[in-house]
Amino acid sequence: MKDYVLELAAKQSGMNAKLNVMREYLQAYILRVMHDNGAFSNLAFVGGTALRFLHRLPRFSEDLDFSAENIKGPAFAELMRKIKEELSLAGYKVGVKFNDQKIVNSAFVKIGGLMKDAGISAFAEHNISIKIEVDTNPPKGAVTETMIVNKYFPLSFLTYEKGSLFAGKVHAVLSREYTKGRDYFDLGWYLSKWFGITPNIVQLNNALKQTGWKKEFPTEKTWRNVVLGVANKVDWSKVKKDAENFLERPEDMGVFTKENILHLLRKED
Repeated sequence: MKDYVLELAAKQSGMNAKLNVMREYLQAYILRVMHDNGAFSNLAFVGGTALRFLHRLPRFSEDLDFSAENIKGPAFAELMRKIKEELSLAGYKVGVKFNDQKIVNSAFVKIGGLMKDAGISAFAEHNISIKIEVDTNPPKGAVTETMIVNKYFPLSFLTYEKGSLFAGKVHAVLSREYTKGRDYFDLGWYLSKWFGITPNIVQLNNALKQTGWKKEFPTEKTWRNVVLGVANKVDWSKVKKDAENFLERPEDMGVFTKENILHLLRKED
């Protein structure tokens, strides 16, 4: 398995591309371990990596995000121990640190040596890091579905339908305290892929309540204007700098410009 991920990296040109493809393969391996241990009877796969695996989002993602939909399924600590065990058996030098004592259970899986082996770094101690988060108290109202995907490994996921996934992204745009360029790339991608898409408003407003939203809550008629007001104030140089390192085609930022995304927000169908 270690040889295979290095082969994938060798086919890429550029350091970012090599790192992104190696991280993605390791994400798929972790997802396979989670699947084989029954995690998706309980956890819905959400966030940017879910969009990439399930809906072909043309950018890479660093994290694996999940929402706990019921109390069944393996414990978080047991899953993390199993991930470390399986990656070690596959020949990787792996460390896993986790915290399952908060509402959002989190872990960092760190794979050592690969960046040096792939020629990305001169230092063996430089790790590829994958963050795993499970929201044990997700906002109510999301609609789930099951999807099957074959990306490196055939897997069956519990996930959110697209309106509920989009609600998560709109919530991030409205509530994040710093500019994360990938949020705005994803926003443009959603609006251009599914014309007329509307976020799950019940879920969105429950999420905003959880994070202390003080303004008037968006409705199906007003959410575009609410997002437009936030997006119009963003420093697009920060958006571009953050997003382009994760894109399959960095030139896509020439399409998802501030002007084009504002235009998509104004366009309802």
